[in-house]
Amino acid sequence: MIPVIDMEDSIAIRGNARRSRRGQTITNFHHYRVEIFCEVVDLIIQEMNNRFSEVSTELLSCIACLDPKSSFSQFNVQKLLRLADLYPEDFSSNDYLYLESQLRNYIYNVQRDPQFSEVGDLGSLAQQMVKTGKNTVFPLVYRLIQLTLVLPVATASVERVFSAMNIVKTDLRNKMGDEWMNDCLVVYIEKDIFATIENEQILQRFQRMKTRRMQLPPLRYSSATTINTSSVNQ
Repeated sequence: MIPVIDMEDSIAIRGNARRSRRGQTITNFHHYRVEIFCEVVDLIIQEMNNRFSEVSTELLSCIACLDPKSSFSQFNVQKLLRLADLYPEDFSSNDYLYLESQLRNYIYNVQRDPQFSEVGDLGSLAQQMVKTGKNTVFPLVYRLIQLTLVLPVATASVERVFSAMNIVKTDLRNKMGDEWMNDCLVVYIEKDIFATIENEQILQRFQRMKTRRMQLPPLRYSSATTINTSSVNQ
């Protein structure tokens, strides 16, 4: 049986010999809340701040305003306008002029539409907007949602590239050029796609790129010759 401690019981202060000798005590509640729980939360926040830059943190804060949970309770027009500022290539100056009014009309509309009351995530929200035709009524808002949905994929793709770079660019390949390294990374990252391509197609493609001194033999011919040679040797 697991003993349950009384949170109001007093215990000696730990980790401070001078205060312990003076007989100072604290409650179990203070110990577990302040000295353990709050300490862990502070460490997590510090690690998150080290991991994500100020721009990334602001981006995540703005994206949270599109969350449809609790009847769009986190919706904030100013933060979503700031989100559009972070994508200058996707929103022109004219788009930005109409975005604020479109955001206000959008939130007024969806909060009163029963078809959006059960929507719980951004993916379902985008699907529901297409289903109800609101993606054409509020195209700028729908564009924000699309950019938000592809952000995790883009971030994951960058992480994959850096991971693959450590594998492709080894100590023996530390002088490879940017173009050659880029080609190697594409082949490695998209290896599932390249696995469906026959080696002979790659060979013939390489052969046709420019005139070469000698023609590369077809792989099928080479394989057949090897098989016949081994049969004769047996």
